[in-house]
Amino acid sequence: MAGLLFTLTGCLLVAGVAAMAIALRRSQLAAEANQRLMEASARMSDGEAGDSVESVVSIRRSPVLRRLWWVGIPIAIVVVALLATFLPIPWPYLVAFYVMILLCFAQIDTIFLQRRIAKLEQQLADSIDMMVAAVKSGAGLQTALESSIAEARGAWPREAQQLVRAIRYGEDPVEALGDLTERLPLESVILFAQTLAVNWRVGGRLAVTLANVGRTVRDRIELSRRMNAMTTQARLSVISVVLTTYFIAALIWRNDPERMGGFLTSLVGQLMVSIGMLLQAVGTLWISWMSKPKF
Repeated sequence: MAGLLFTLTGCLLVAGVAAMAIALRRSQLAAEANQRLMEASARMSDGEAGDSVESVVSIRRSPVLRRLWWVGIPIAIVVVALLATFLPIPWPYLVAFYVMILLCFAQIDTIFLQRRIAKLEQQLADSIDMMVAAVKSGAGLQTALESSIAEARGAWPREAQQLVRAIRYGEDPVEALGDLTERLPLESVILFAQTLAVNWRVGGRLAVTLANVGRTVRDRIELSRRMNAMTTQARLSVISVVLTTYFIAALIWRNDPERMGGFLTSLVGQLMVSIGMLLQAVGTLWISWMSKPKF
């Protein structure tokens, strides 16, 4: 009974810390939003702002870059609370389960984020190719940009449509492109926006420049795919090593359940097993971070 109360108290403390972290993050975001509004109001009073405050408030990270790792916090709390309530699991194991669930959700969120970014960069490359064809046929830069997103679907066309609307409503094209890079701070998008900004300012052979940019974006996508394929073996090796440890533990339990049970129920065994589980989770994330392309 005392162990159950101790476990529940620990879960409540962890939940309190997580709630405080979320509240602090929300207050920080609110303060940043208020600061942006104040700066926008000051610029509007000085005649340096755009048509409305709405154009400034819209400068937020795109949904493509939205992170949902924090969803693992309440789920981990619920899972640990249910395990502590219905199963006599010692508290070191519960702490290890809590951290592992959080790390698993962070890894899953990173995987989905990389997929969204890869899809957006592919759409950007296709849009650049369409812009090059439109420019070669005699269309202007704004017309080529509008035609490249007219029939497209996905995350990039939505961001590009916001860029086109800002330019159409009278906002300076260079500032609109800067807003785009703030919403999507990706290397490919920054390269694309800087290319258009330079052409808008000084002109030049846009078709050749855009073709080079599109080729660069596709080369980055191809390099990223090759690196992911080359690092698949390393990731699978890590997963196999982690699963092998649990397989060996199951064999030991089957051969000598009394001694294995005594080890798992002792405080030293609980701490050693919990630390091992945590190190496995951290090592998996470390390998995943090291195998991501950085260029």
